[in-house]
Amino acid sequence: MANEFIKTELIDGVLKITMHDPATRNALGPEMAREIIDTLDNFEQDNSCRVLLLTGTDPSFCSGANVKGFRQRIEDREQKTATEGEQEDLPWGKMEKVLSKRELQSPYAAPKVVLRLHELQKPSIAAVNGHAMGVGMGLSLGCDIRIAGKKAQFSEAFVLRGLIPADGSCWQLPRLIGLSNTLMLQYTGDRLSGEEAYRMGLVSQVVEDDVLMSEAMGLASKLASGPTQSHAMIKYLVHKSMDMDLGESMDLAHVAQEHMRTTQDHKEAVQAFIDKRSPNFIGK
Repeated sequence: MANEFIKTELIDGVLKITMHDPATRNALGPEMAREIIDTLDNFEQDNSCRVLLLTGTDPSFCSGANVKGFRQRIEDREQKTATEGEQEDLPWGKMEKVLSKRELQSPYAAPKVVLRLHELQKPSIAAVNGHAMGVGMGLSLGCDIRIAGKKAQFSEAFVLRGLIPADGSCWQLPRLIGLSNTLMLQYTGDRLSGEEAYRMGLVSQVVEDDVLMSEAMGLASKLASGPTQSHAMIKYLVHKSMDMDLGESMDLAHVAQEHMRTTQDHKEAVQAFIDKRSPNFIGK
């Protein structure tokens, strides 16, 4: 079945996913989320696909969550609150009560897409070509690397709707830009330009808008020609090491290194070094 809300293109091992819903400036709704997740599942299993490049149809990367259905959810919750009675606790106390009745799985689409990107076992790059608002910013954070055009705009816009960032950015942002910068962005919902995002450490590179896709594709193609087994293991080690001390991380890396010595790509790299030629990595 053809996708309705995304476009895909495979170029020399790089799968380019373009979020495509011009009427909403590529807002993420349940339908788009399903298409992205299904595509990522296939991408991860396909050896011909080695790197992901995520972007949006100009002039926006992703404008946020698709608000269709928000009004109905508000009405449903108001009715539920009326039947349960008022809660006079402060916000943290209310949260503890909610947690005691929580559902184990989020019913919303956005967190699932961000988590799927975060756990993807192949390199991913976000080419942020315009507005990345709310969950749009979260989608970019779910990718391993972010490259922004100068017209890019980032915002933790949830607070402007009386909401909180439920897309993973409360975990991601402090690790990228520190606690003070995180709370400033999340308390205010203020917008960051591509240049400001670069200075803050949110993106790895900011480029002129007219070369954004060529720069992002150039990096993606470079990674696609590399040893993708190594890339997957590096991502695994980096993620695991964030909750370890140095000794634990080094012990884990030792086990991973012994495994990597058994791969065909390692053997090819050694032979290429002996032969004084460039290696031909196959991702195995």
